[in-house]
Amino acid sequence: MEGLPQRSSWWSIARVVIACVAILLVGAWWLTLPRTPDAFFFAPSGSTAARGTVIRMETFTRGIPQGARGFRLLYHTRTKSDRPTTASALVVMPVASTPTPFNIVAWAHGTTGVAQGCAPSLFDDPFHGMRGLTDALQNGWVVVATDYPGLGTAGTHAYLVGEEAANAVLDSVIAAQAQEELNLSSNFVIWGHSQGGHSALWAGMRAANAPSIKLKGVAAMAPASDLPALIDASQATGFGKLVSAFVYTSYRATYPDVDDTYVGSWAGILVADISRRCLSGLGALWSVGEVLLLPSKGIFSRSPLEGSFGYHLSQNVPTGPIAAPLLIAQGLKDDAVLPEIQRSFVEIRCKEGQPIDYREYEGLDHMGLVSPGSPLIADLINWTEARFSGAPYSDTCQ
Repeated sequence: MEGLPQRSSWWSIARVVIACVAILLVGAWWLTLPRTPDAFFFAPSGSTAARGTVIRMETFTRGIPQGARGFRLLYHTRTKSDRPTTASALVVMPVASTPTPFNIVAWAHGTTGVAQGCAPSLFDDPFHGMRGLTDALQNGWVVVATDYPGLGTAGTHAYLVGEEAANAVLDSVIAAQAQEELNLSSNFVIWGHSQGGHSALWAGMRAANAPSIKLKGVAAMAPASDLPALIDASQATGFGKLVSAFVYTSYRATYPDVDDTYVGSWAGILVADISRRCLSGLGALWSVGEVLLLPSKGIFSRSPLEGSFGYHLSQNVPTGPIAAPLLIAQGLKDDAVLPEIQRSFVEIRCKEGQPIDYREYEGLDHMGLVSPGSPLIADLINWTEARFSGAPYSDTCQ
C-alpha cells in the first residue's frame, strides 16, 4: 500500500531503536560502577611497615558533623594469613581541646560491597548507618572508622573473613592512637553493625594481639554471627542473594580451595556483576534488578554448607572468648539476621562461658535497629559510658 514504510524501512528503524537501547543500557551499567579511589588510597610499592603504622594522614571534611573535625588515614595492616596489606580509615573528633586524652570508639561498618570503590569514606555520607556518631562526639569520644582492606585500597576485600576484619579494626585504632597531635587515649570500645558486628566480635577475640591499646568493651549490633545458618536460611531472599554473592566472590578470591562448582554459569555471570557494585545509590538499584534475574532458590547450585565453602563459613563464626564486656543487640523484626539464629548463637556462647549482655528490641528490623529513634542508640551510649568509667556490666547469661 502506498504511504506505508517497506519492510526494510521498518527493520532500519528497529535497528536504530535497538542500538539506542543498547547504548543507554551500557551507559547506565557504567554509571552504576563505583567511583575510582583517589591517589590517597594507594601506598608506595614495596611498603611493608609494622601493622598500625600510618602511611599518610590528611584533613577530611565530607560528612563531618558541625563542631567536629575529621581526618583520613592510610595505614598498614595484615591479611588473614599475616601478609602485609593496607587499609584506610576516618577519624572524627570533637573540636574542643582538652588536656585529657580522648577515649576511642572504633566503628566497624556494615555491608557496602566487595569492590574497590565501596569504602564508606568514598561515599557522600561516610557514616550512613552509624546513628550514634553525634552522641559519641558530644560525650568527648573520638570515632575511628576503618574502611577495611580492598574497599578503598587495592586488593581483595575479605568479606566476612574474621581474622582480616579483626586486624583492620585493631590496626586502625593503633594507627590513630599513635598520632600524638590527636591526643588519643589507649582505651577503646568497638561498635559494629551487621558485617561490622561480625568484625567487632572477631576484633574482640583478637584484641590480645594489640597490647598497645586497651579494649574496654565490644558492642555488636545484629552481627552476622552464625554464618552457615544465616546463609542457609536467607538464600531465597533478595538480601540473602546479595550477601551470598558477596560472600561467594570474597571466599573464591580469599580461599584457593573454594571452586566454581557452587554457582551455575548464568547465576555466576550475575553474581560477578553484582559484586562489581556498591550497596548504595544507583549501584544498589542495578544490583536489585539483577537479583530479580537470579534463581528463586538462590545463587547456589549445590549446598553452600558442604565442602570447602561450608568449611570456611564455619571457620569464620566468631566463637572465641572475648575478655571484655560484650553487648549483643538484635531487632526482633530483622529478616536479614534472623532473631532465632542470633538467639541460638548467644545461648551457645553463654553455655561456653562467655559473659554477654544480650538485648532484643521489639518491632525493629535490620536497619531500624540503628536508625534515628531506635532505643538502642541511647542504650549504646549509656553502655559505652559505663565501659569507659569502669562500671560493673550486666551478664544476661546468668
